[in-house]
Amino acid sequence: MVLAKSKQSVGLGNALMNDRFGKGKGADMRRGNHQGGIQRTGVNGETYVTNEKKEASWVKMRSVTEQAALDEFLSTAELAGTDFTAEKINNVKIIHKDQKNPYLLTPNEERNIVRKHRQNRNKLSVPRRPHWDAKTTPQQLELAERESFLQWRRGLAELQENNDLLMTPFERNLEVWRQLWRVIERSDLVVQIVDARNPLLFRSEDLENYVKEVDSRKNNLLLVNKADMMTLEQRKAWANYFEEAGINFTFFSAELAKEMNEARDLEESDEEDDYSDEEGSEEEVDAEAKKLAAKAGELKVQDGSEPGGASFDGEDAEFSEEEERTRILTTEELEELFLKHSPQIDTGPEGTQRKTQIGLVGYPNVGKSSTINALLGAKKVSVSATPGKTKHFQTLHLSESVVLCDCPGLVFPNFATTKAELVCSGVLPIDQLREYTGPAGLVAQRIPLPFLEAIYGMKIHIRPQEEGGTGIPTAEEILRAYGAARGFSTQGQGQPDESRAARYVLKDYVKGKLLFCHPPPTDPPTDPRWFNRELYDASHLPEKRRAKLQAIQESSMADAENLSMDGDDDMIPLAPVQGEKTARMDKKFFAPGQGNAHLNQPFHYQYSEQGKAKQLSGRKAKTMIALESDLDPADLRLNSKKHFKANKRQGKKKMGGYDQVYQAY
Repeated sequence: MVLAKSKQSVGLGNALMNDRFGKGKGADMRRGNHQGGIQRTGVNGETYVTNEKKEASWVKMRSVTEQAALDEFLSTAELAGTDFTAEKINNVKIIHKDQKNPYLLTPNEERNIVRKHRQNRNKLSVPRRPHWDAKTTPQQLELAERESFLQWRRGLAELQENNDLLMTPFERNLEVWRQLWRVIERSDLVVQIVDARNPLLFRSEDLENYVKEVDSRKNNLLLVNKADMMTLEQRKAWANYFEEAGINFTFFSAELAKEMNEARDLEESDEEDDYSDEEGSEEEVDAEAKKLAAKAGELKVQDGSEPGGASFDGEDAEFSEEEERTRILTTEELEELFLKHSPQIDTGPEGTQRKTQIGLVGYPNVGKSSTINALLGAKKVSVSATPGKTKHFQTLHLSESVVLCDCPGLVFPNFATTKAELVCSGVLPIDQLREYTGPAGLVAQRIPLPFLEAIYGMKIHIRPQEEGGTGIPTAEEILRAYGAARGFSTQGQGQPDESRAARYVLKDYVKGKLLFCHPPPTDPPTDPRWFNRELYDASHLPEKRRAKLQAIQESSMADAENLSMDGDDDMIPLAPVQGEKTARMDKKFFAPGQGNAHLNQPFHYQYSEQGKAKQLSGRKAKTMIALESDLDPADLRLNSKKHFKANKRQGKKKMGGYDQVYQAY
């Protein structure tokens, strides 16, 4: 028996409309507090309040650097607090794959884009926090922050569309920018940490202006991390550029500082063991001391020389002005530098002076957490190779006078040439990468071919000159060689797995196993090959790989006839003149004992002028005569026996018209 429909029941559509416009029974309970909700405007002008989505903290703090067109439209509409109507548009993009990588730029295109970036660089900005005071309510501040953030995003969109510029993926989550605002407001000195391999990509000029806008007494410092990956000459070039641009900078290496801390701990523990061990002889103690000294020397020496002549212990060290500019600081010296560049701290009402607060900001995976760990001498902050590990800003007491504020990694808005550059710089995570030919192509262009073959122990087969090769391997050639050397193959076909190989190669590039440092912008531009020439010698290879590089260089000298070199740089050979297939064919054809070559000739070769000039006879001669006389051989054929056993006289009588035709011819 079907129950009667209740008069108080409401359909699904009416229930959704009541919940949307705040009508019906229980609407107040579902709507919640109107002060904590978001006021929206309907299509017909009506206003209603919707509650903000309740999400976990880790969901709110997810870094959003890239959005699809629909997701970006939805987030912008949510910030504006308006409704919209969506329409489906069929947008199809066809990419033709040829010898040129569609995800990379030619040198001329890249120079034009860089010139355009310099003209519009002053238009890049970071979002500002709107003014607020003690009278501002949380709801008013929330709406003001949303409005300011929306206007900032619209300004960047207009800059990109009006000037036809390509923007890098930047942070689109308002909650992440709020962490930066709090760090800037609390800090006395804001330190931007950048990667030494490409400092300008990770530096935000407008962030330094914003720090001065918040408080003119606050200072800025550019900390060039991972400086141990650069040579002394490269550090001098960048130091000259920073000084000419008026940038306050210093060189540091969190990895080198970590090794120094570990060496000190090891030395202290060994000294305690030596004192506790009564049976140990003085010779054993001296031998152990020599080992520690040797290890300390290895940590001091970088690129074949001590970095700027730095003292390992930092005691009573005196440096010249040139050495001070390029020296990699220790942790103790870096803390002193923080206090030196920090403004004077005002004393409190009781005469006590608060601690100096140092804010550390920068892109994901530039080494903020590793720098803090090196400063503290123990692991206090979680470190990960995945960009965006830190989610909330945190304060750590470094000493009695210094407090560190660690901000989550922020991708600041900047101009970009290609997305492949962001992947190689470590801005975008490699594990989430879908298109890998562009980043792998950049690695192939920047790292010399002999160095790649030596460090991975593989043979890269490049395209020869007769097939259009330039000597620079393509992304597919490198990935196929790496996949074949490591045994990475696809299922079914058994071809080298290029996608898997790309992730290994790109991670080695980001970690620094494959080194490449960008030169500073100068006029005329510096050649990147010349700028990185010292990074691709045998000293930057493991011990077992050094003989491989020497063998490759010797083979290159031996094959000088088929291998063209580019100038004086023997690390970047051009493509061979002939390919391997052509070389094998020539070698087989011109091998000893192959002089009597046999040529295949057509069937009538022996009757031609090039042959023995033998005359045709029989049916072949009759057929050829008929064809040359524009006659059909079938019409001239008489009834005769198929065999030729008759006498010649009878045969001549049966020839009939053939004799006449033959004589006429």
